[in-house]
Amino acid sequence: MRIVFMGTPQFAVASLHELMQAGCDIVAVVTAPDKPAGRGQKISESAVKQYGIEKGIKVLQPVKLKDPEFLAELNAIKADLQVVVAFRMLPQVVWSMPPKGTINLHASLLPQYRGAAPINWVLINGEKESGVTTFFLKQEIDTGDILFTEKVTLTGHETAGELHDRLMNKGAGLLVKTVKAIESGRYHEHPQAEIAPESELQHAPKLTKELGSIDWTQPAEKIYNLIRGLSPSPAAYTILNGKNLKIYKAEYQETEPAIQPGGFLTDNKTYLKFAAANGFICLTDIQLEGKKRMGIEEFLRGVKL
Repeated sequence: MRIVFMGTPQFAVASLHELMQAGCDIVAVVTAPDKPAGRGQKISESAVKQYGIEKGIKVLQPVKLKDPEFLAELNAIKADLQVVVAFRMLPQVVWSMPPKGTINLHASLLPQYRGAAPINWVLINGEKESGVTTFFLKQEIDTGDILFTEKVTLTGHETAGELHDRLMNKGAGLLVKTVKAIESGRYHEHPQAEIAPESELQHAPKLTKELGSIDWTQPAEKIYNLIRGLSPSPAAYTILNGKNLKIYKAEYQETEPAIQPGGFLTDNKTYLKFAAANGFICLTDIQLEGKKRMGIEEFLRGVKL
């Protein structure tokens, strides 16, 4: 099969690499346009573009997916199948183009956690399992018929960054399995409505900065899950001495704190812990506004609270 691969970040590169390793015929990649990034606003290329160039694959970078020039070029490639991993929402004219359709890899157990940030919301909500799903695209986002899923058990302590890497590798293998099944015609499609009704679904909307602001009147475990779910980016935060304090890693203790929620205790050497509704959040990996990211002992050596 002639395959066009669509994706942008490093998460997508793992899948693209596995497809190449499995001998799939990737005839082109479609990825985001180059854009300025960082303090120097240097032009940055997507991870998928860099990999495509390295492997000598044709690279398309449309600004608009309905652009007639892009559609003509995509159509001329005559792909049998399109594969989408961590890209943007496709218009029907694009996803309906190949005769074998367009498949997507999603980092959740669909139909649960449809949306832009499934890895984060699974942890924020304290779920016990997650996974990856492949499905055929249709118009409504993340709603197409499911092909394959693979579950992972969560420890209750991993961060979004750590789960990202687990699902990135798990998803790459599942995608190869899916493409081979489509090629052989040995697969079944499962409508999502048969798996769970809409009323029982959790969603995974785009993350906002406001979401990361810690409400210390919440239970300790809930705050702990928020910290895990937003680490390393955009990171949960609080205010310390008038400055933003990002919290990347922490531990929690359930006990009756003797101080008000939001107050903190420290020995100025080894620990800094904030009171929650029913316990403490003990910070271990943080970054104060204007400083580098550091462990709690290094931080306390440079500041007196």
